[in-house]
Amino acid sequence: MKAKTVLPAVAMTAVSMVLTLAVVVMWLGTAVPWVVALVVGLGIDGGWLATLAYERRLAAQGDHSTPVTVVGWAFGAVATGVLVAHALTSSSPAAWLAVSWFPLAAKALWLVHGLWERTALTVTALESIRGIQQEARDEAAVARARLRAEAATEETRLTAVTGAGARVARVQAETAKTLSKAWSTLETTRASEETGKALTSVTTPVTGGVTPRWELPVWGPSEAVRAPALEAAPALTDDELDAVVEEIRTNRTPPLSYREMSARFRAAGHSASEVRLRAAWKRVAA
Repeated sequence: MKAKTVLPAVAMTAVSMVLTLAVVVMWLGTAVPWVVALVVGLGIDGGWLATLAYERRLAAQGDHSTPVTVVGWAFGAVATGVLVAHALTSSSPAAWLAVSWFPLAAKALWLVHGLWERTALTVTALESIRGIQQEARDEAAVARARLRAEAATEETRLTAVTGAGARVARVQAETAKTLSKAWSTLETTRASEETGKALTSVTTPVTGGVTPRWELPVWGPSEAVRAPALEAAPALTDDELDAVVEEIRTNRTPPLSYREMSARFRAAGHSASEVRLRAAWKRVAA
């Protein structure tokens, strides 16, 4: 991964340095001795390369120097300015202007490489991140599947409940309709003079010589009639229970079994818990 960012930066730097040196020698060689032009070109490239090397050293140590960075960009701007000036004074400025941005492009590539280094992670860290992301995706997929299944189940339940409710409503409506017809029939019968006489004739007069008027039953909410509570019979003592069990058991020959005795005991109206009754049976049968 490192080569993907450093190789383009190195290549652009080399091309920029060679291009800058060649342009300075060609451009200034006509005005000054070529040696001087060579020294000027090497000075620009050397300053550019020196600041770049120092920036890389600081980056390797995890440090950064703003003055060095400013100086490096200044050398890049000077190299670009030389290339632009040469292009404007040459016979084919378009071709030279097309390559005059190389020094700044090289600096930009080194900037990108530095950002990559500051954010680069080890293989172990990347594997951990991928594992965490995959785990999160798995959990999200399971959660989505669970939600879809719960939604489908709830939809099925609601559909069934709605259908059952609709059926109950239809039955209630039909029942109410039937009751309404029956009630209308009763009301018609009650209002009929001949039928009313027949119905009131079978009622018991409350007062001598007065026949009560037959009334319709009340049709409305009703309360459930509770069965009258059975009067609790007094509990038998152990001695009394033993005597009753002995009497029922020995009433037949051979003596009755416990099941037969228990049935006759209940049929006779006696009351006792199963535990007490069995204990009495064991006592009298011992």
